[in-house]
Amino acid sequence: MNMNKLLPADLVARPATRVVTAFLLLASVCGAQVQDQDGVISLATPNYRLIIQKQGFCFGFARADGSVIVPAHATNGLEFSGGAAAATQLKAAAADKAVLEVTNDQGAKATVELELAAHHVRFSVTPATPGKMVVRTGGLTAPAYGLSDHAAFARTTTDVTGYSDEKFHAQEPPGHKRMVSNFVICPRQGLAVVNMEKTLKIVRVTAAELAQGTVDAARMPALYYFLGTPEQIYADFLQARNREGYTVYKPKYEFFGVGWEAFGALGWKTNEKTVTENVERYLALGYPLSWMVVGSGFWPNEDTNMCATTSFGLWDKVRYPDPQRFIAHFKAEGLKVFLGLRISFIKDGPYSAEGVAKGYFLKENGVAKAYKIAFPKLPAYLLDGENPAAVQCYLGLCQKWIDAGVDGFKEDLFGYGVVKMRDGNIDHVNRGLMDKGVFIMGRNNYLGSACDIHRFEDFNFDQNQDRGPLNGLAFSYSGFPCTYPDIVGGTFGEGRKMPPLDSPRMQKYMMRVAQYDAVHPSMAVGMGPWNFSSPQVEQVVLAAAQLHGRLQPYIYSAAMDAFETGFPWSMAPLPLVYPDDPQVAGRENSTVRGYEWLLGPSLLACPLYGDDYWQTDTRDVYLPAGTWMDYDTGERHQGPKLLKAFALPCGKQPLFVGGKGVLVLRDLRTDALTAKVYPLATGGSTYRFTHRDGTTRSLITHDNTGWTNVTVTDTTSGQPVPTEREAKTGVLKFPLTPGHNYRLTDGQ
Repeated sequence: MNMNKLLPADLVARPATRVVTAFLLLASVCGAQVQDQDGVISLATPNYRLIIQKQGFCFGFARADGSVIVPAHATNGLEFSGGAAAATQLKAAAADKAVLEVTNDQGAKATVELELAAHHVRFSVTPATPGKMVVRTGGLTAPAYGLSDHAAFARTTTDVTGYSDEKFHAQEPPGHKRMVSNFVICPRQGLAVVNMEKTLKIVRVTAAELAQGTVDAARMPALYYFLGTPEQIYADFLQARNREGYTVYKPKYEFFGVGWEAFGALGWKTNEKTVTENVERYLALGYPLSWMVVGSGFWPNEDTNMCATTSFGLWDKVRYPDPQRFIAHFKAEGLKVFLGLRISFIKDGPYSAEGVAKGYFLKENGVAKAYKIAFPKLPAYLLDGENPAAVQCYLGLCQKWIDAGVDGFKEDLFGYGVVKMRDGNIDHVNRGLMDKGVFIMGRNNYLGSACDIHRFEDFNFDQNQDRGPLNGLAFSYSGFPCTYPDIVGGTFGEGRKMPPLDSPRMQKYMMRVAQYDAVHPSMAVGMGPWNFSSPQVEQVVLAAAQLHGRLQPYIYSAAMDAFETGFPWSMAPLPLVYPDDPQVAGRENSTVRGYEWLLGPSLLACPLYGDDYWQTDTRDVYLPAGTWMDYDTGERHQGPKLLKAFALPCGKQPLFVGGKGVLVLRDLRTDALTAKVYPLATGGSTYRFTHRDGTTRSLITHDNTGWTNVTVTDTTSGQPVPTEREAKTGVLKFPLTPGHNYRLTDGQ
């Protein structure tokens, strides 16, 4: 291996700094060696090598074959205590660990502990004096992705190369950046990095350096470099998140169906009558609703000090005269019922005095402070999520809603930019609720996944429509693939500037956004399509919702794959699935608008969306390697292939079938499951389906070599399975029984 490739040119040119006796230390570090000689510390595992130039603590990574993953920084790899690293000593090495002492150019010292695993290295930096710390390599030579909300607002591409932020945290304008992750991945190079830190962070992804750090702390305990294939990186990232306390929770089935949100349909004017009438109309039209949210207006309205989602157990007696009947009605229809929820307590509200007295709220200068935030309108205290007693008290208040029959909550604190709040403050509450089995729609979050689905920031007509696709893909790159792209059409009752609902542009907007939402892990309707004076709008929106409803079991199975493996299968960007295909890069931007992803292992989604949604009916669609079948027509294409100006008129489902070639669909009337096996994959391919309980499995294995005469056997019962074959496409269909496995063989 040529270690010089990992070192900055000026350091390579210098004579090696030799000790009197070369020191060689062998240790069992993931079955590898630690060497310290000639001014270089080398930590070699079977999968990668970490090479550290002792002068300047300049470090980089290489593969086992010697090829460079990322080079060292040009001058130094660590800044701390007001200076740059100057000298490094290896103090100790043991199984999977090494301890180094670094001295900076100011004479200050820091201890750097390295923990090595098969596909990651964990850096822990402890300086003698607290302050700013930055760990860095050289820059990247290929596209990088991640950063969640920070990658979407006021940006035009998912590629975060060139991004730099010295105060990376939630709620930094422009935009409401509340889904926070400083995870950055470069799939083509096989590298990712994240500094797991709740306070102000430093993130630089530039040609000169890939750097992460903390603005001011006594220690930086968990900075990870992940190395390997995207699958290996996300698997280790998942384990690291759970190990460091940023828990990724198992999602629940119902949230992956079609929902209904009162705010999209009714704005603030919700009451028992309007909500019931609106939901019932959707159901009568054939919308397969499985959940609903009343996010506002249910609280007692006669007292302004009660006008917030922290009215726990208290309803407006005029608007909701019989909440028990109200909830029971929808649960009888098979819907999960959710309310809006925030950690903001109006200063003179019913629970605030107790919270102040017991120290449950965020403080400034040792005193609980009532902040002026976006909502509620009156000054409000914010729960201190770092205080376990405060969290337990809050969960006890939430229990009032749960005891009343509420199934879960839409978490939605916003407009708190003036608050000195650690990232992840709200996660403590969401984790407590998820532990109770409560459904959570998350909006605020740091690094973990303490919810069932992650909601985009409000996505409305009068906004840049490219932000939505960028937002969703950035979520997935960041390890949040259970995305919910907000209400179809957004909100209409907030005085937004828009043309009349019956205008051609508004009609096309509703159709496009419905089809875009339908190919996400979760979707929800709001403003009724019947308000747009167009039979086509009604037909297209209904078809999109029904498509999503039929795909719900398949999508949930992909979400479970993501939960168990870390890889974002429920919304997998193509650069992660095909990292060695250069043609998948450079397409997720507001110029090309090649917004595509795998929706599970068998579907490629290519919705026509972006700020030109109303001006075009075609898109250039890229099909990666493999055989792909048009979901609507059955037309086959062999990838890699770019379909120039591919027709995607309103009403055409923006999907191709490929990959595993197996879908499990739900009958919208009976809830029965049907497996559809497309004539694509053959011998050796197995599709694993996870049922709605998140535990029961079914395997569908291809042992067939062709598709002319195929027999399907239920290997659990040992019986042949009656199948149907679609004449046009050759697709095989058969009923699927939970927990049973199936095998395809060449017929006799």
